[in-house]
Formats: sequence, C-alpha cells, structure tokens
Amino acid sequence: MLNKYPLWKNLLVIFVVLMAALYALPNIYGEDPAVQVSANRNATIDTSTMDRVKSSLENADIQAKSIALEEEQLLVRLNSDDEQLKARETILESLGDDYIVALNLAPATPGWLKSVGAQPMKLGLDLRGGVHFLMEIDMDEAVRKIVDGMKDTIRTELREERIRYSAVRVNDTTVEVELRNEEAYAAAASYLDGRYQGYTLVEDDENQLLQLQMTDQKLAETRDYAVSQNITIMRNRVNELGVAEPLIQRQGANRIVVELPGVQDTARAKEILGATATLEFRMVDSENDVRDAQNGRVPFGSELLPMRDGPQQLLKEDVILTGDHIVNAGVGYDEYNRPQVNITLDGVGGNKMSMATKDHVGQPMATVFIEYKATDERDAEGNLQFTKNAEVINVATIQSRLGGSFRITGVGANEAQNLALLLRAGALIAPIQIVEERTVGPSLGQQNIDSGTQAIFWGFILVLAFMVVYYKKFGIVANCALAANLILIIGVMSMIPGATLTLPGMAGIVLTVGMAVDANVLIFERIREEIKAKRSPQQAIHHGYDSALSTIADANVTTLIAALILFAIGNGPIKGFAITLAIGIITSMFTAIVGTRAIVNSVWGGKKLSKLPI
Repeated sequence: MLNKYPLWKNLLVIFVVLMAALYALPNIYGEDPAVQVSANRNATIDTSTMDRVKSSLENADIQAKSIALEEEQLLVRLNSDDEQLKARETILESLGDDYIVALNLAPATPGWLKSVGAQPMKLGLDLRGGVHFLMEIDMDEAVRKIVDGMKDTIRTELREERIRYSAVRVNDTTVEVELRNEEAYAAAASYLDGRYQGYTLVEDDENQLLQLQMTDQKLAETRDYAVSQNITIMRNRVNELGVAEPLIQRQGANRIVVELPGVQDTARAKEILGATATLEFRMVDSENDVRDAQNGRVPFGSELLPMRDGPQQLLKEDVILTGDHIVNAGVGYDEYNRPQVNITLDGVGGNKMSMATKDHVGQPMATVFIEYKATDERDAEGNLQFTKNAEVINVATIQSRLGGSFRITGVGANEAQNLALLLRAGALIAPIQIVEERTVGPSLGQQNIDSGTQAIFWGFILVLAFMVVYYKKFGIVANCALAANLILIIGVMSMIPGATLTLPGMAGIVLTVGMAVDANVLIFERIREEIKAKRSPQQAIHHGYDSALSTIADANVTTLIAALILFAIGNGPIKGFAITLAIGIITSMFTAIVGTRAIVNSVWGGKKLSKLPI
C-alpha cells in the first residue's frame, strides 16, 4: 500500500527517540557544589574516612546534602558555594596531607538514571567555569637532558670496556670523548662506531677526539618525545588534583593547552601544574676541599652547589639517579616528628641505587632539589629561556647498601606534600612555563549557558511559528521532528564519551535547528509541486519524499565533510562547534527523512484523500 511504513519501522523511530530522551533527561537536574576526596597512594578511602568527614562537618555546623563513596573516592555534596568552600577547609584540616581534597561540581542525576548509564553532557570551560593554561616547553633543556644521559652512558661503558679516556663532555647536541693515547682512541672508535642509533660518529685522529653528533631525525624525535611525555605527566598531575573531565592537548611544536573545567582553586592548580621540580642523587666530593672550590678552584668532575640552611657542598657531577625512576612518594614523619618524603623506586632505579651505594657505605650522599624558572628572555627562534636553580636539601651518610625504598629529610611540611605529589606524578622531561592563564568564573559560565539556551529557545520558537503558518498541519509534523532532533542531539552528546558542550557548540545547535527544517522545506515544496502537476495526494507524498532525498543527502553530506575537517584540524572552540554540527546533521537527516515520513504515513498514508493540508 502506498505511503505505509511496516510496524517495525515505526517502532524503530519511536525507540530511537525514547532512548535519546532517556539519556538527555539527566541534563535537567543540574549539578551540586561538591567536595571530592581522593587518597594518596599511602592512604585509603573507606567507611572510617567517611565517618571522619561526617564528624568534622557536623562539628563545623556544615549541613551536607549527601556523603557517598563513589569509585574509590568520597563525594560530599553541599547546598551552596559558600558551604562548599567551608567544607573543603574543614575536611582538609580533619584528614591531613594523606588525602587530596578538591572542589568540584557533581551531577544531581537520580540513581535510576545512573543505573542505565545516563549522565549529563560534559560542559566546557566557557560554560562550567574553570581555568585555562597555555604552557611552553624548554626544548633546549629537553635535548640537553638526553645528551647528558648519553654522556653518562658512554662514560660507564668505556669504564666497563677498560678504555682509558681523558674526558667525556657535552657540546650542544654532541658528546665529545677525548682519549688518552692512540691505542685507547682506536679501541673507542671501534666500540662506538654504529653503536648508538640516532648519532653519527665523527673521528678526529690528530687530537684523538671522537664526537657523537645527534642527527636531525633524532633531534626531532627527542622534541616530539618531550611534548608527548610532558602531556602524560600533566595528566598524572591533573589526576592527583582530582579534576573531572580535563582537556590536555598539544598546540604547535612546543606548547600544551590545559583546561580544567569546574576548578575553583586556581592557585593550587597553577602551583602543581607549573612546577618543574625534580630530584638528583649525587655523591659528595669528600676528596677535595670545599674552600678551594669556593675560591674558584673547582676540581674537574665536581660541582659546587648551595645547601638549604647550611654551607655550600661540593658534589660529584655524576648523577646516581634522577626523579624519572620514582614510582611512589608519600609524606611521613621521622622519629622526631619531622616531615620526610618516603620514596619507592622502579626496578631499574633500585638496581642503579644499589650498584652506586654498595661501594660507598660510610660516605655522604646528597639529595639535590632542581627547579627551572623562566626568564623574560627568548632565543632567536622565539622560545622562552629558562634558568636552572639547584640546591642541596639533604646530605646523609650511607649506612648500608640502599635498594628500592628510602627516605628524604630536610623539607618542610607543605614542601614535603608538594614534592611527594610531583614525584608521584613524574618529573617533567623538560621545564615548562605558563605563558597564558585565563580563569572563567562559575557565574560567567552560567551566564553563557543562559544566553545560549535563550538563543536556542527563541530560534526554536520562531521556526515553529513559521512552519505552522506556512505549511499548516504538515508544519506541525516538521515541528515534531524538530523537537525530536533537539532531543537526539542532547541525548547523543550525553552518550558519547569525551564529547563536551561549549558555547560555540551551542551555536552549532542553533544552526542545526535551521538546517533541520531546511530538509522538511525541500520535501514539502516538492509535494506542493507534485500536487500542482495534478498527481493524487498519495502520489504527491510518495514522489515528494523520493525526489527530495538526493538533494537533502547531497547538501548534508557536503556540510558533514566540512564539519569533520573542522574537527580534524581545529581545536578548542572550533572542535566544539564541529562536534555539535556533525551530530546535528546526522540527527536532522534521520528526523527529516525517516521521522516525518513515519508521522505523515501514520496520519495520511494509505487513505483516499481529496487534498493535503499543506
């Protein structure tokens, strides 16, 4: 029969719309101001922690909306922003440094919706409020660290091969090996030739000097590695802060964008993300006189460094271990109740520490705290210049051969907490500097939401009115499809992991409202043309939909391609616009072609009609 859908097709349309409505429903419940408590690696979240939090809030006369354990975290929902800030301070004071206490906004979705996996749309920084950082990496330091590592490797291997050398030093991206005699030179050249991928060996027979020069390909790989590894470490640090739905992505050759929606403690976020602290462990040079070094006679292979709250120390240049091998770090207290950082190393780090300390029992070893700070200067390529600040925070005598666990003393309570957090998250491959910072307050975010919602609402109302006036009952059908289209967009956005609604995304929804009825306008105009051509109402409906299909498909597919290109090459606001536009195009094609056809067929299909209300 002409213009009749089978039952399964009608049921499919109803099912799709109802499922979208179900997953769009959580967006009407809003969010609660909340405090999120998560544990450091040396602590746990359990019912006793919940009881401590409840007791502390009751003593401070703070009425919590709810306190619940969710995914190994404790979530405390409050009734207002003021109570949220008070609750955070109270909980921090109660639990101490073993826990991470972060401000957040928790969805107020009912349990029955959560049980089917329904969650509200994730809101971007411009809608939810939060902080935006643009960070720049010191690429010169990234390369220097790799070359320094190569220098230490060559030194160790030449010693193991019993090849005598005068010096191994770094010159820009080149490691220079100066040999003592012709026999050692020949042995070293034979050993090093082709041994290290990414380095070219240059021989200088006259000066008995070998140079391992980093290739351009290796240099590019090193820079890419520095960016990708720093992004990974930034994600670890954000996880330590307890931030939900962060955005961390690369921008250009040496920059990283970090957006933390919902974060209100921006000072804490900036302190942790922008920190470039790491540790080095070195032996103290006990064979030479510190006073000689202070007078400018620093022996070769040693370095004079200041000590926190103490005299300068003369240290060996050789680094036993760096913070790269630290897998866990927590704050504790020694027998005199002084703060300390308890460190656990990975397998490689434990072996290095064991091998380095086995022959130095009874000798002093220093812990060096290193921090990089940006200057106001830039190089010829426009990159930021950094200065390296190193100081000795602890000198301890090695009592026995060390392994994978030990402790660091000589730090304050707050510094111990931050140092432990940074070491757990990982040492940055290269120094990083915040070059741009923007904060969006929750009130401004709410204003953006209200403005965007009003734009969608009034655009929707005006389109509805036009369609009813111009196309009569068929206009009502188009309006039903338009409403279903909005529900589908919101439902799909809520279901897609990682999809975030931004202010440009709301603009994409407004644009989609107009594009959705555009397809119906094409169909209805073709139906009108068929009626004018003296076809019967049923034939007019049939040919109208069939004839308009190819035009609608062509127009929407080309727009979809443009949206996909925007998504692929854009970032931030452009990506947000592209996502909603692409989703809107797909859902509008479904509602305009399949959805309205189902309604039209149900109301007018298969009947003897003299005219159509169009």
